[in-house]
Amino acid sequence: MRRSLNIARAVLRHASWRAALVLALMSVVVVALQSRPAVGQDRNFAGSVQSSYLYVYDQQNEDQDEKARQRAFDGFTTELSVKLAVDFDKHISTNVKLCFGCHGFEIDMAYVDLTVVDELRFRAGRFNPSFGEFPLRHDPANHRTVDKPLPYDMGRMVRLREWNLGVLPAPYVDNGLEIGGTHWFGYSFQLDYAAYAVGGLRGDNAGTDVDFKLSRSGESYYVDNNSRPTGGGRVSMTLDLSEAETTFTLGGSGMYGMYDPAAKLSYMIAGADFYARVKRFELRAEYLLRRTEMNLGEDPSSRFKFGPGRNGKFDRYALKDGFYVEALFPVLPRMELVGRFDGLRRFGNVLSASELSKNSQVLRYTVGTDISVGFGVRVKFDVEYYDFNDFHDELVGTLGVAAVL
Repeated sequence: MRRSLNIARAVLRHASWRAALVLALMSVVVVALQSRPAVGQDRNFAGSVQSSYLYVYDQQNEDQDEKARQRAFDGFTTELSVKLAVDFDKHISTNVKLCFGCHGFEIDMAYVDLTVVDELRFRAGRFNPSFGEFPLRHDPANHRTVDKPLPYDMGRMVRLREWNLGVLPAPYVDNGLEIGGTHWFGYSFQLDYAAYAVGGLRGDNAGTDVDFKLSRSGESYYVDNNSRPTGGGRVSMTLDLSEAETTFTLGGSGMYGMYDPAAKLSYMIAGADFYARVKRFELRAEYLLRRTEMNLGEDPSSRFKFGPGRNGKFDRYALKDGFYVEALFPVLPRMELVGRFDGLRRFGNVLSASELSKNSQVLRYTVGTDISVGFGVRVKFDVEYYDFNDFHDELVGTLGVAAVL
């Protein structure tokens, strides 16, 4: 233990603060795992890692001479997620989670749970606010496709810059307080709820959309930019018919807040999700909608690409919605087939330099396979076809290797 602390001090003197933070967290994890737990404590270390490669078929034509790198984060990408959970007793627990991706190292979780009864739990700290079904399984080893559905895309979609990512990129991490709980009606029906107040999404005073980088930027000190909390919540119902090997879940989520420092520009996000498992077949579907208020500026006619509406006024709001339907079917003991249909739409004015139209749309068709090679290692391969209405279509191949740590 003393040797590990000496190494940590040496790195802290010469490395950046991000590397120091990562090493400090890993030291805590190692010490915690090597130490003998106190009476009544239950400690669990878990995680997953995925290395993937994205290939974009670079079809060139007369009107398009961009390279793949200009349209997507192609090439190799690594995603890492490690978590240490400690249950002090049946009422108090804590979780610390580290993630790594295109954005570098981040603290994805650092919170304390106080569970009074199953129906009442208090969570305080930095966590993933309860919204939707996919964020519950956003770690790379917990979903069968290489990348995320378009509504939750965090940067692997084609034309990510033009679209400003998805509706609510996952994982969405924030500081705040959440109250939730679970109640069972008999042995088959389960009701879950959560309500929270968090810092919320961020942007600038002249913004026309949220800026997801600001939610993950150390330059903003990871604190709210307008002192106005965002409120939201989720309710879900689960019917578990264990004897029939069948499960159904239906959920709804919502979120509302201000994203600019002046607290004058609002956003609202709503979502609905469905999950069904019948024996070995699984089906998931989800829909998200975000309504974002834009700053029109002093001269909207020069700021925006399109003119006013029929009433002679510029619309202050833009709508972005997205969906996905995903099916999973095992065909061999270690092999599953995956099919996914997802998409994004955006309605409303755009800045004059934007390449999007007033009604933009992208649909994506994905087929793939997921193979378990044992020891918690899975190999994923997907072929994706993008159908854009503002750009030429794209053919993409993704290959990933994911492992449970």
